[in-house]
Amino acid sequence: MQTLTERPDSEEELKHDDAPKGEETLDEQSDGPLRAGFVALIGAPNAGKSTLLNALVGVKVSIVTHKVQTTRALVRGIAMDGNSQIVFVDTPGIFRPRRRLERAMVDTAWGGARDADMVALLIDAKKGITDAVEEILTKLADVKLPKILILNKIDITKREKLLELAEAANRIVSFDQTFMVSAQTGSGLDDLTGFLAERMPEGPWLYPEDQASDLPMRMLAAEITREKLFMRLHEELPYMSTVETEMWEQRKDGSARIEQTIYVERDSQKMIVLGKGGRTIKAISQAARADIAEAAGCPVHLFLFVKVRENWSDDPERYREMGLEFPR
Repeated sequence: MQTLTERPDSEEELKHDDAPKGEETLDEQSDGPLRAGFVALIGAPNAGKSTLLNALVGVKVSIVTHKVQTTRALVRGIAMDGNSQIVFVDTPGIFRPRRRLERAMVDTAWGGARDADMVALLIDAKKGITDAVEEILTKLADVKLPKILILNKIDITKREKLLELAEAANRIVSFDQTFMVSAQTGSGLDDLTGFLAERMPEGPWLYPEDQASDLPMRMLAAEITREKLFMRLHEELPYMSTVETEMWEQRKDGSARIEQTIYVERDSQKMIVLGKGGRTIKAISQAARADIAEAAGCPVHLFLFVKVRENWSDDPERYREMGLEFPR
């Protein structure tokens, strides 16, 4: 199990090490050159990219909800296989955007794909090749990078459909390899990781061996709270909401005091988040606190506030907070 650490230049350094003792050192690993590279995970919304990323890395680095377009910016998860370091880039789901935030997300997804060493297209095998997937396949055919196809959810899809789906996708794009996996059960993930490890470019590792993500802890904590927000409210809360970590204080007893603000666009949305007698915000806080504490490796005191920020999705500063380019 890898630990989740921050970048060296982050505002807080969480001195925490869950790495199992007695693991083999680099000298004890198999002979061969060091390898490291980037694999972009792309696909339609709700294809299971975030679930797959978390399964490949071994810890939670990307939030998962049933709400479409949950991932907004690039999330990098780091997996080790022998002498190879594989940096998976979870991109926002690709769809036909209508609003500025959606345009920024789709641009970010394609940008992440073109900047990688390899592109992995993930398709929900249960849904098959939808209009959105077909559009991605058509555009992906022009991307001049090694490409692999990953059919997800094989645990709930008939074998005949899987074979038909693989053949249909490969008619549009010439994939180097096709993998059939279940991100939920872990089936097929070892073969996928082994294949990618052998094909990463030779070179030094890009991150420390025990680092699972390059996402700063403050941002991961905000993402965890946003996940709990979406899971709790489902369709009640409009898509246009965001969470920011305003304060993170490491206390002398080893715990952390965290203050976060949930931003919505209207007063009516604020009341939805708070709930009657504050019950909804309390439930969100309790669920988020548990996951944040696990990621940070220390007890957490989480304080949530809800504020109205009208038209926040038109504010360039909010896009910078989320790691997105502001589309003009």
